[in-house]
Amino acid sequence: MHELILGGQKSGKSRCAEQRAADWMARSSGHEAWLLATALPADEEMVARIARHRAARSARAPGLHVREVNQDLPSAIEAHATPSRLLVVDCLTLWLTQELMPPGEPPLESAAWLPRVDGTADALCAALARADGPVVLVSNEIGQGVVPLAREARAFVDALGTLHQRVAAACAQVTLMVAGIEMPVKRP
Repeated sequence: MHELILGGQKSGKSRCAEQRAADWMARSSGHEAWLLATALPADEEMVARIARHRAARSARAPGLHVREVNQDLPSAIEAHATPSRLLVVDCLTLWLTQELMPPGEPPLESAAWLPRVDGTADALCAALARADGPVVLVSNEIGQGVVPLAREARAFVDALGTLHQRVAAACAQVTLMVAGIEMPVKRP
């Protein structure tokens, strides 16, 4: 079963996904869990943030294997999904950012983002359909606030919302995290 966990910044999304992984590993000695981490350490603050995540994760979900995947997430899901392995993808927001604004390259024009997201969502949803084991995807819900003033910010909110709709349709379960509390949105 696949699950999409959405929430605002510091809402408990990653902690919830890590708990899913710990619960999965506790069910059977044959179960393992892998984190497909999408963050790139582009600046000092992000390096520190990644280090804090690693330390907290190792305490909350010992045995969770980490793979850095900041490009071609669909291929990584297909390559690593097995019936005995739960995959945690953390997070779709950073992955989509890197798809639309590749590091070290000029960003795509924001007018081209939605068509790019359609292809990206197609590939991701196809990978989820072919995944042999459970996948838990984490992403930031950013579309509930004030409409941003900048054109690029509005385009990104639209692009991420489009991706979320497509991924939510491909998942049996969707959870919204609010202040560390799980709110079921979609259940099988």
